[in-house]
Amino acid sequence: MEKAYSYRFYPTPEQESLLRRTLGCVRLVYNKALHERTQAWYERQERVGYAQTSSMLTNWKKQEDLDFLNEVSSVPLQQGLRHLQTAFTNFFSGRTQHPKFKKKHQGGSAEFTKSAFKYKNGEIYLAKCLEPLPIRWSRQIPKGCEPSTVTVRWHPCRRWHISIRFDEAIKPLAITDKSIGIDLGISSLIVTSDGQKIANPKPYKKHYRRLRRAQKSLSRKQKGSKNREKARIKAAKIHAQISDSRKDHLHKLTTQLVRENQRIVVEDLAVKNMVKNRKLAQAISDVSWGEITRQLAYKCRWYGRTYIEIDRWFPSSKRCSNCGHIVEKMPLSVREWECYKCRTHHDRDINASKNVLAAGLAVSVCGASVRPEQSKSVKATAMKQKPKL
Repeated sequence: MEKAYSYRFYPTPEQESLLRRTLGCVRLVYNKALHERTQAWYERQERVGYAQTSSMLTNWKKQEDLDFLNEVSSVPLQQGLRHLQTAFTNFFSGRTQHPKFKKKHQGGSAEFTKSAFKYKNGEIYLAKCLEPLPIRWSRQIPKGCEPSTVTVRWHPCRRWHISIRFDEAIKPLAITDKSIGIDLGISSLIVTSDGQKIANPKPYKKHYRRLRRAQKSLSRKQKGSKNREKARIKAAKIHAQISDSRKDHLHKLTTQLVRENQRIVVEDLAVKNMVKNRKLAQAISDVSWGEITRQLAYKCRWYGRTYIEIDRWFPSSKRCSNCGHIVEKMPLSVREWECYKCRTHHDRDINASKNVLAAGLAVSVCGASVRPEQSKSVKATAMKQKPKL
């Protein structure tokens, strides 16, 4: 399997100068190539690909005003053009929006392939750097693994990170007979089919007041002033703290779920459409449902677990997990309800997670469809529902 370890490092003044120039050149080449491709399409209806932009880069290096492009490694520049090609491929496939120009205050990254760095005696030497990067090795790369790609990132909060990618033979975990269904929520981050509820730490809401004051102070500073730069860094550090706390919690949670369960079943949620609800957009973005499912998917693939996604239209909340009866309507305010047919009392989220697990097991065993049945529900069930106080 392909893995990547991220480390923080503290470059020397000479290394930081070279890295900053490299990031600036990568950003310049990316923006110029994007401009040329966009202009060629709108003016001449021509599609410019990676090969043409690579030839343009060769000509740019020969220009007197762009001679500084020769002072940095050529590999990150070429990788930037490849990333632009990938961005356009995703755009034409309908997966993303049109590529945007890179900005200096957003930080940047530079990717070095094997020809542009050297891994020797547990140290990383980048191209045109005589000394190894002073990396803070929080964990060592597994023995026998050779890095294939190194990516250097400069964050807006003035932190340097390096991501080292390598191939590793991951040993699958011991097989267990436990399966679990997961219902994703906001008040509770996840609710499992065995009745466990994991609270939502709400990292954005926790730091909202500090972030609001920092951004308010930033908006009042004069553009181009040193005080504005100080205020920008202060706001960026709060954003980084929110991101770090969210990422740390999600990684610990998903790893625990994968280690304890052989099969994990979740719903295929349309998060992109759900955040269009202005009343819930902030809460949905803060909870990171998409990141949870992404981590569960690749960790299950790493450790030999089974990851199942059921159809987003499956009525997991409105179906009784005991008798299968489907309620006609189930507003978000209803957190507990009683089935009209079998008189079973349900917690909304736990009932949904049980239905998710049952549907996932049906898919894994016989490939059964989990599309909602066209069954009619009884309107009298709404009388038995108990709204949350």
